[in-house]
Amino acid sequence: MGNNNTGISWLVKMAWRDGKASFGKLILFVFSITLGVAAVVSVYSFSGILKKNIASQSKSLLGADYLIESDKPVNDKVRAIIDSLGGADAKEINFLSMAAFPGSNGTKLLEVRGVEGGFPFYGELETIPKSAAKDFVQSGALVDATTMLQLDLNVGDSIKLGAITLPIAGSLENVPGSTSVFGAIAPPVLIPYIYIDATGLVQTGSRIEYKYYFKADENEDLVLLNNQLAPVLDAEEADLDTHISEARRLGRRYENFGKFLNLVGFIALLLGCVGIASGMGIYVQMKLRSIAVLKCLGASKRQSYLIFFIQIAAMGIVGGLLGTTFGYLLQQLFPVLLGDLLPVDVDISMSYQSMVLGVALGLVMSILFALYPLMKTLYVSPLQALRVVGDTRSRPKRATMAVGLGIVLFVLCFSYWLLGNFERSLAFVGGLLAVFLVLTAVARAFMALLKKFFPDSWGFIPRQSLKNLFRPQNQTLVLVLSIGIGTFLISTLYFTKDLLLEKASIEDSANSANMILMDVQSNQVSAISKTITDSGLPVIDQIPIVTMRVEKLNGKHVEEIRKDTTSQVGRWILNHEFRVTYRDTLIGSEKIIEGSWRGTASSNSDIPISVSSDFARMARVSVGDPVAFNVQGRIMDTRVQSIREVDWSRLQPNFSVVFPKGVLENAPQFGVITTRTKTDVGSAKLQQQLVKQFPNVSILDLKRILSLLEEILGKISWVINFMAFFSIFVGIAVLMGAIYSSKHQRVRQGALLRTLGAKGHQILKLIAIEYAILGFLGAFMGVVLAVFGSSLLAWVLFDTAFAPSWIPFAIILPAITLLVFVLGVANSLGIVRNSPLSVLKKEKS
Repeated sequence: MGNNNTGISWLVKMAWRDGKASFGKLILFVFSITLGVAAVVSVYSFSGILKKNIASQSKSLLGADYLIESDKPVNDKVRAIIDSLGGADAKEINFLSMAAFPGSNGTKLLEVRGVEGGFPFYGELETIPKSAAKDFVQSGALVDATTMLQLDLNVGDSIKLGAITLPIAGSLENVPGSTSVFGAIAPPVLIPYIYIDATGLVQTGSRIEYKYYFKADENEDLVLLNNQLAPVLDAEEADLDTHISEARRLGRRYENFGKFLNLVGFIALLLGCVGIASGMGIYVQMKLRSIAVLKCLGASKRQSYLIFFIQIAAMGIVGGLLGTTFGYLLQQLFPVLLGDLLPVDVDISMSYQSMVLGVALGLVMSILFALYPLMKTLYVSPLQALRVVGDTRSRPKRATMAVGLGIVLFVLCFSYWLLGNFERSLAFVGGLLAVFLVLTAVARAFMALLKKFFPDSWGFIPRQSLKNLFRPQNQTLVLVLSIGIGTFLISTLYFTKDLLLEKASIEDSANSANMILMDVQSNQVSAISKTITDSGLPVIDQIPIVTMRVEKLNGKHVEEIRKDTTSQVGRWILNHEFRVTYRDTLIGSEKIIEGSWRGTASSNSDIPISVSSDFARMARVSVGDPVAFNVQGRIMDTRVQSIREVDWSRLQPNFSVVFPKGVLENAPQFGVITTRTKTDVGSAKLQQQLVKQFPNVSILDLKRILSLLEEILGKISWVINFMAFFSIFVGIAVLMGAIYSSKHQRVRQGALLRTLGAKGHQILKLIAIEYAILGFLGAFMGVVLAVFGSSLLAWVLFDTAFAPSWIPFAIILPAITLLVFVLGVANSLGIVRNSPLSVLKKEKS
């Protein structure tokens, strides 16, 4: 061969020449890599771009560099901190309230935002007309544009908020600090700050937010400011938010969604790997005689191996580049599918990291999953070129174990990178290994049973088909593994998709409330209840609510816990003002998981309370532990009597803490009343009447919220379905590759059978029976294993019951069986079209 460079040059030329000759057989190999890489690159790149866009637009999202906020008027210490920072550059007070529109007799729940001081400092108030963004501060209101469209409002019409009526200065297209999802339920209305007190809407039980906005100097270190002030403000029940922390918070919110998409992309990648492994196994089998000829001509074991190694590496790089390009095109669809769910405008671009990831993935997965079949080239005897000996040598156990370990580590590391949890990644890889071993055992058992109980009395066609399933060089194991694993991943993805969408679905039963009246004062309960019943509607619930804060946990004061840097108690427990209720029974969304329920008690002893499992986990309390509450200045000692599992997904009032009857009846309180309206007209009339008589009461119309949530869930479903069916498409491509690659096994057999007198239609029937059996066996085992796998996912990951969908059994199973059958038969048409002589000449050449 000469020097080393000449050797490498010769190897590359040989790889190129052989690749050109086998272009048709290798195209599906590259296709499997391309689709797998495209799925991962698209979702990985989109998640990264989303985070970058959130970070770059974080000031516009917040409207300022940083803000101090509290859910109650700030105390003297917080006021001193604000003054030490040079005073707030702008301030805001906001709350939810019903608004009436006298001109149209319409009503709507709005987020009232009273602002002053030039807010926002970044971004802008997008209004129609444009001048309204500045003019409204005199004596007008900016009303959400969608609300104006729904209620047929125009600039100059009036809006009534509590005791005041203001002219509408303009429609509000966009305002920093309002999310599109929440804004759909309670759209914003901006009014001058000075009118807030005049509305008379700030009453007991009203949820009020006070915000103080600041512009920072160019050189001001916001991270240092946050580290210094956040703990101090936290102790005073106030919060500091910087535009940096806002970006991180939003990034974390969308990180879970990105992880799900990554997992779907990873399943598509695994399907591509299955295609590589099965396709290369059959491709190398086809090349054994060519390798034997090379060795007869003097090629060494190492050279014959490297020819195909170079070929596969090159295909991996090409597949990686094509996959990266396709992934870039694929991610263009995500902003369209997600729409208003995204908090910022996303600018899609191709990143250097995505290109490196795509090419590296293509190269690694092609080499790693082709190594095992490639090892066979090392043990080809030159005598096989003359058909003197068969393939007798097996792969060494050490090399086989090393390749298997490499594949397992690749899948484990990649799944850990996507999921961020080692235990779940380990379980994921363990599950895949179990599926692989079960399918292997089923295929081998099927062949053994078939061989042992072979029906010799059957006719020629079925007898020959069954023999093909267990005779030497059969494709039973390869195809059952390819079809089974592909079907398993596709079905698991479908089951998981259904599980996610069902968990997020909204129930609206005929007996449940669809209107909730909040912030009802104690002296208004009777009058509001009478108004509802006079309208011919039922009062379903009258729920008393008392506000309180945690004072002590297990005897330790909250101030002591805050100062303890090792404490694992959640800050939400220490800072949150809880709205609790009292009653003597459980409701439908609750279930006792620890302790026992107590419905009545005396306030003279330790008061038994029931807490939600979320509260117990975050507060680090269990049954029997003492918890002290500050009930508007009075300290009340309680003890955890029971822990409840609460279904927070139900649209009804649920509570973290529930007191028994006989304790809180005399405490300052307000109420929530629920009812159910039958028609939209009846709902509108009742809302108009209530807003007119009781302007402080906020009304949640669950019919509107349900329709909005259905729209939001519909968009999420679009993305989940899109990625799921993209992975199914990858799985179909894998099956096509495996079946196409198995064609060579049928060619010589068909030629020999035709030489012996078999007719073309007999050969096609023989092949059809074989593929039908293999397709059904692989698909059936894949769906059955997916049921077990999805059950474990539902139990471990989603903590919910699993009810298998009928679609994988009724559609995926027969569809894949039919697909394998059709592709197998169509792929074999050339066998009966070509003359036996031409086939045998090609075999000898």
